[in-house]
Amino acid sequence: MNQVVHLSPKKTQKTKTTNAKVTARALTRTNDPERTMAGILEVATVEFAKKGLDGARIDEIAAATKTSKRMIYYYFISKEGLYRAVLEDMYRRMRSIESGLHLTDLPPVEALQKLVGFTFDHHHDNENFIRLVMSENMQRGAYLSQSKSIQDLNVPAIAAIQELYDRGVASGVFRTGLDPVDIHASISALTFFNVSNQHTFGLIFNHDPASPKAIAVRRKNIIDMVLRFMLA
Repeated sequence: MNQVVHLSPKKTQKTKTTNAKVTARALTRTNDPERTMAGILEVATVEFAKKGLDGARIDEIAAATKTSKRMIYYYFISKEGLYRAVLEDMYRRMRSIESGLHLTDLPPVEALQKLVGFTFDHHHDNENFIRLVMSENMQRGAYLSQSKSIQDLNVPAIAAIQELYDRGVASGVFRTGLDPVDIHASISALTFFNVSNQHTFGLIFNHDPASPKAIAVRRKNIIDMVLRFMLA
């Protein structure tokens, strides 16, 4: 004989509420893939920066984003695909902010100072970016080399330097014979080291490179060094 189970009004309402929440979360993920992917990339950036490609775990990324491994693989194909997407997203964000600096509206010297200062601040405020670049260099660029967009993402950075440099040369402010890629490399090297080597450098020389005073002095010195390097 079949038994009929009668749920109390409270239990029925609780069940409906729970089901509604689950359905809402599922619909949110399904109907807003860009938001879902952005959330996954944000968490994955931290995971890969802390543990590298080999140490990062998709299970932990899925748990932190309240998604599933299946959904992550649906969007990014594989763990390596997610790692590559994180690298692309980092550069895309940086270049997007750079494009808003409006360097063409400034005289060449001011434009250069603003660009170097921005690069210093970006690296200082985004240690995960530094960690991931270091990690990818340890991989000898194996995953960035598979990216179909990474070179196009970084073209504007060189174009911006070329434009402000040409204006500076034309006005007699900057010396001739410099290459925009080399200028970019010099700026990156100086601003990168301050973050990548802060722990070993501080330990070896009993110096606190992370103190506000040290950061301010280092920022000014780097801007001055790049400017002096380029001045006519």
